[in-house]
Amino acid sequence: MNIPRPEHPNPQWRRDRWLNLNGTWQFGLDENLDRKITVPFCPESELSGIGRKDFMSDVYYQREIDIVPEQLGGCVMLHFGAADYFTTVYVNSKEAGQHEGGYTSFAFDITQLLVPGKNILRVHCEDDTRNRLYPSGKQSEKPESYGCLYTRTTGIWQTVWLEFLPAAHIISAVYQPDPENSCLHIEAQVTGQENFAAKAFWQGKEVGQATAQPSGGFVRLALPLAETHLWQLGTGGLYDLELSFGQDFVRSYFGLRSAQLIDSKFLLNGKSVYQRLVLDQGFYPDGIYTAPSKEALEQDVLLGLAAGFNGARLHEKVFEPLTLYYADLHGYLIWAEFPDWGTDRSDPLLLHKFLPQWIEAMQRDRNHPSIIGWCPLNETDDKQLPSNLSVVYDVTKALDPTRPCIDTSGYVHVKTDVLDEHNYEQDPVKFSAAYANSTCPFVSEYGGIAWNAEGGWGYGDAPKSEEEYKARYTSLTNTLLDNPNMFAFCYTQLTDVEQEKNGVYDYNRNPKFDPNFYYKVNTRKAAIEEN
Repeated sequence: MNIPRPEHPNPQWRRDRWLNLNGTWQFGLDENLDRKITVPFCPESELSGIGRKDFMSDVYYQREIDIVPEQLGGCVMLHFGAADYFTTVYVNSKEAGQHEGGYTSFAFDITQLLVPGKNILRVHCEDDTRNRLYPSGKQSEKPESYGCLYTRTTGIWQTVWLEFLPAAHIISAVYQPDPENSCLHIEAQVTGQENFAAKAFWQGKEVGQATAQPSGGFVRLALPLAETHLWQLGTGGLYDLELSFGQDFVRSYFGLRSAQLIDSKFLLNGKSVYQRLVLDQGFYPDGIYTAPSKEALEQDVLLGLAAGFNGARLHEKVFEPLTLYYADLHGYLIWAEFPDWGTDRSDPLLLHKFLPQWIEAMQRDRNHPSIIGWCPLNETDDKQLPSNLSVVYDVTKALDPTRPCIDTSGYVHVKTDVLDEHNYEQDPVKFSAAYANSTCPFVSEYGGIAWNAEGGWGYGDAPKSEEEYKARYTSLTNTLLDNPNMFAFCYTQLTDVEQEKNGVYDYNRNPKFDPNFYYKVNTRKAAIEEN
């Protein structure tokens, strides 16, 4: 059977006993279910087989699941990578659970609802991009795409799968790498009373093991490592990790690295590193929010590296875990964001909707070594409610004190670890003058130079020739590399997205210029980097 996106959706948390539910489902805009759809692609996308771009307030899905008696011996979890926005799930006409949020992963224990043989899985998703309390990222609230807002995503848009676990199992685990002491600290949440064991491997060779007993549903241990291999820029370097708890067995991985900000310097493994980032919005012509294949996800990381960027702002979207895996694998730095656009930041009810989803995103992704910073909000303004931003910052730091947090990227900061700026000035002379005496450490959006923008747009006036484009890009970027107070830039953007045509690559990932041009400009040594 040809299953779209057949790979396991989360390489950092894999069990052998799982079942991919992607493929053909019944689908409808009401309960008649009069069409077919290809999951995990949203109905707006061509890959879904639907391609309906208009607003859809309700979408319904249904499929059969065959279950053998042996699969009902423990716990059966039904996982959704993401579904936009409010999802209700039924198994054999009984409600299995509800989830709010269009970007975060969720799961329900459906063991008691299943029977041997055929079972009916039914999913109802409600969505309203125009609701000012629904985080919707770059999804257009108008019927059409415009400006920097694009085609909407409704309903299921990431892999759906079943996972078969023993009754006693590991619920989750948090990793804290400790390269100075050559060990990994693990805190796991479990259900049941079994022996917890962890083993680490480097290139197939076992290099550490540790065991512990749970207390109050938690296990804490330090896993010593006989060999120290640091996670590095451009090369990665991942240890394989095996976790066991009685009969439960999870395959995972981790990277051994330290990352911190000291005196306006970003230190990776104690060495000053300049973050040469590119804005990545994660849209695809045929899949909208969903990449057509895992290879397409890896390709975007490799395209960034080929152009001399060493990382990305994953912008206004919670990306698939597989994207983060490829960043981990290739040593690609990531600022993880949340798609807060569409919300009213001045509304006290924002926290009621926003915080649970932001917490889910952080909890899912915090073990990735590539993530070196969090950014929950983007481009707020003086109409915002400052206490909203302050609370979001405090919650972020309480969940993860090991990474810096930008409270709101761009303009109006309230409580932050980094004072970043967005500056789309296209005149190299004016741009240079703006940073002559600036102590801004991070220009997190700049450039956006239009090229081949017929029928679309970029920032400012488009260059009239290839020579003018290259001269502008070089001058803008050199200004930031040469500033001794700056540790990072982020160029807008990796690829064109629909009508926004200012990418290094076009929407189909074809280069506009030889990537070596960007590579030579971007990789020149920055003033803040050590000799």
